[in-house]
Amino acid sequence: MNEQVLVEQRDGIVWITLNRPEKKNAITQQMYLDMAHALEQAERDTSVAAVVLQGAGGSFSAGNDLHDFLQSEELNESSPPFVFLYTLSRLTVPVIASVDGAVIGIGTTILLHCDMVLSGEQAQFALPFIHLGLVPEAASSQLLPLLCGHLRAAELLLLGETIDATTALSYGLVSKVVASDSLADATAELAAKFAAKPVSGLRASKQLMKQPYENVADRIAREAKVFIKALHSDAAREAIAQKLHKKR
Repeated sequence: MNEQVLVEQRDGIVWITLNRPEKKNAITQQMYLDMAHALEQAERDTSVAAVVLQGAGGSFSAGNDLHDFLQSEELNESSPPFVFLYTLSRLTVPVIASVDGAVIGIGTTILLHCDMVLSGEQAQFALPFIHLGLVPEAASSQLLPLLCGHLRAAELLLLGETIDATTALSYGLVSKVVASDSLADATAELAAKFAAKPVSGLRASKQLMKQPYENVADRIAREAKVFIKALHSDAAREAIAQKLHKKR
């Protein structure tokens, strides 16, 4: 791993830290590849209950390193940023984002693929693609309107204005806002809650939530198949046995 992306696994959680604080964790092509590799490893490891994405030095990410982008050869769908985004979007392992300071561009659109987002109170969110003559990425043109409605998505994508953590919470971009000096502890506490859950259940539940929209009867049928399979798993039997034992 490049020292600009730190990866640590402990107690069933993989911690991925963007470690380029002097650039507010602006992301280079190599950093995208390193993050994609870490995510792929976490997905394959059935002991991993969740992945935490965070940034060093008080910021999550200032977005793409534009200088690095301009130096790179022709971009296509197999280029590092898209390899990372495809990998992130296809994960069954839950992803927690812990953000503060600069949460700009892809720093914000990454959050649309996370399952829980904790924000420090000093976080500043912006999608400034329009200022650069660019368009949204990471499926944000679809996911953002679904998340916070067309009018708010238009405000963020067509004006590119900055919003604070409280506004991001009201828009549904983050799960919870905490004091910036409490963010690390709040993230560790949330990660521990995931680590205490049966991994198979977490992943199967996330996979169901990521399925395309379908009619209710079809979704009941889909859930039933997964439920029945889960019911006969060792993890479910052990969890149910423990629950019944506590009730005695």
